[in-house]
Amino acid sequence: MENAYVLQLSNHKFRDLYLCSCGYAKCGPLHSFGPAVRPHYILHYILEGKGRYYVGDTQYELQAGSGFLIEPEVQTFYQADQEDPWIYFWIGFGGDNAKTYLTDLGLNSGRLTFRSNHAADLKQTVINMLKNHTANTANQYLLESYLYAFFAILARDIDVVVTSKSEKENIYIRKAIEYIHDNYTNPIRIADVAHYVCIDRSYLYILFRKHMDMSPQDYLANYRITRAAELLSITDLPIGGVALSCGYTDPLVFSKAFKLRKGSTPSQYRRKSREDTNGHLRQHRDCLENL
Repeated sequence: MENAYVLQLSNHKFRDLYLCSCGYAKCGPLHSFGPAVRPHYILHYILEGKGRYYVGDTQYELQAGSGFLIEPEVQTFYQADQEDPWIYFWIGFGGDNAKTYLTDLGLNSGRLTFRSNHAADLKQTVINMLKNHTANTANQYLLESYLYAFFAILARDIDVVVTSKSEKENIYIRKAIEYIHDNYTNPIRIADVAHYVCIDRSYLYILFRKHMDMSPQDYLANYRITRAAELLSITDLPIGGVALSCGYTDPLVFSKAFKLRKGSTPSQYRRKSREDTNGHLRQHRDCLENL
């Protein structure tokens, strides 16, 4: 027996991450579900009571404050305890980046359970999802925001277990590179990158030298200059505008940095790029005329 409130969604406006279902259930003794296979990810979080979760030959004993992940196309079975049946809520979701976002939380095929100390916040988020169930545009955006909020709450203190030192280092590097790619247009410093990744600046330097064979400062500068070269080639932005678009507030500093890495000034690079492009166009036109 199960008393449940459920929201099912079929139209997905977003691609990176989207809500498929959510619900709240108060289970009776030994109430079970499965064995079954689901088409998308599902996260359960236990508010009260306890129960068991089975994946293959593995059994997990779970209680209030803990949760479990169901992966797509994996057969699972779960059952409430006979003496103290659980009360739980769940969210079902999919998306191109769903697996990556779960990895950020430390959840994957090798780690399917977790604990969180924010039961009230997680529950309220799911209640908000259930309340905003109509298919209008405003609610679609609201549901998407609640889904990301759910992940943000889990990320506060979820017990993340990284299987190896190398994996942990790779996560730091990936997050640092993501931050640089998203913020290179601003006058960010390496200290900002380290703060975002939540590690010391000197440790970030060690990781970049080890894994990227360059310092984080060199990576940031190279990325900015690469983006600047693209803008010089395909736009008519003035040099000062290109500099600002790539995080340089001083055009002179930008010109010196550009020449150091490209061997020519921004103006010389743009002129050469246009000449090369025009030459290729002439060759292409000549080829067409000779057909």
